Amino acid sequence: MTVESKSPSRRWLAATIVLAVLLASVVIVFDAQLSQERAETNQRVSSLQNTIASLQNTNSLLESQISALSGKSNVTLVASDAESIYKNANASVVTVQGIQAATSLTIFGSQTTYTAVLGSGFVITYNDSFYIITNYHVVNGDSNLSVTFWDGNAYPAKVVGTDPYSDLAVLSVNAPSSEFIPLQIASSSDLVVGESVFAIGNPYGLSGSFTYGIVSQLGRTIQESTTNGFSIPDIIQFTAPINPGNSGGPLLDSNGRVVGITTAVVSGSQGLGFAIPSDTILRELPSLVSSGSYNLHPYLGITSVDMNLELAQVMDVNVTYGVLVETVVPGGPASTAGLRGGNTTAVIAGQQYLVGGDIIVSINGTKIVNQDALSSYLEEHAIAGQSIQLGILRSGQPITVNIVLGARPAP
Repeated sequence: MTVESKSPSRRWLAATIVLAVLLASVVIVFDAQLSQERAETNQRVSSLQNTIASLQNTNSLLESQISALSGKSNVTLVASDAESIYKNANASVVTVQGIQAATSLTIFGSQTTYTAVLGSGFVITYNDSFYIITNYHVVNGDSNLSVTFWDGNAYPAKVVGTDPYSDLAVLSVNAPSSEFIPLQIASSSDLVVGESVFAIGNPYGLSGSFTYGIVSQLGRTIQESTTNGFSIPDIIQFTAPINPGNSGGPLLDSNGRVVGITTAVVSGSQGLGFAIPSDTILRELPSLVSSGSYNLHPYLGITSVDMNLELAQVMDVNVTYGVLVETVVPGGPASTAGLRGGNTTAVIAGQQYLVGGDIIVSINGTKIVNQDALSSYLEEHAIAGQSIQLGILRSGQPITVNIVLGARPAP
């Protein structure tokens, strides 16, 4: 019997097959792991891309909100940098002082008393000359007028121009040019409610006092004793605390530019102040410097009250907004144009009204909701001698009336 052994070639072939099977198994396992890792990597990349897209959307939203809050595009907001605003503006703010004389009668005859008047002001440039802007009520009736700069140097001053109806005054000072550090005046039309504002002045003689707050409302009207019963319209209401002596100081925006001139504070209020808008300064400055006055304030020649629900019910009309004309000044612009005042007296909650007159609801297509809106529109968009179109309700029927505005009589 013969026994045959396996040949070497067959053993090598078997080993090769086994090795190939093992390698194939390793490749399959490695490929599976690689595919799993590739899938996990793609998932992480997709997640990161989604996160980046979300952050980009959030950034775009924040940029839009900042732009809306600032009221303008491409603006660098520096509202938090109050120290820089004060540092850059304080040397431009001055103290305005004068003496007011008052004569009274006593049993011994007439007696004159003298009172020191103190306010604030700030430096500007116009036509390559330096001027001081302040309030009219600060310098009205003053003698021995002087201006003290931030470094303590004081010089005599004289009045260049005044406008009681806007509580503005422009002064000139014969001082070295090195004393004058002018502020930039920006347009107040860009202001929005909630925007940060800063005030510098000399309350109670405490020079260089700095406060800040926000714009709490726009388009207010206020009364001053020097305006002969007329209101000062288009006023900025703000929350920065001011006190006597602040009058005439600058109200600054977040870029340190003048957007108003502080003019009044409500007695007993908690930080409620008012300022003449810078647009009024820009509009009147050429006339104040060249002629010493401004005589283009528009004048309708009416007395009026705000409409409300009770008045609408009494007059049987369906409009609760607008301005009710109570009386028309004979020979005035409204009278010439045919506007009608009231003809019936009504008492509402103890207050007497003259009802039945025209109700002003628009000017040149712009809705007028109350007297503040009426006065502010006229101050911003009209001057004496200009023709406007009033939308009114007369006996409940809408009509339009064209009026040529007059100029306010001298105070």
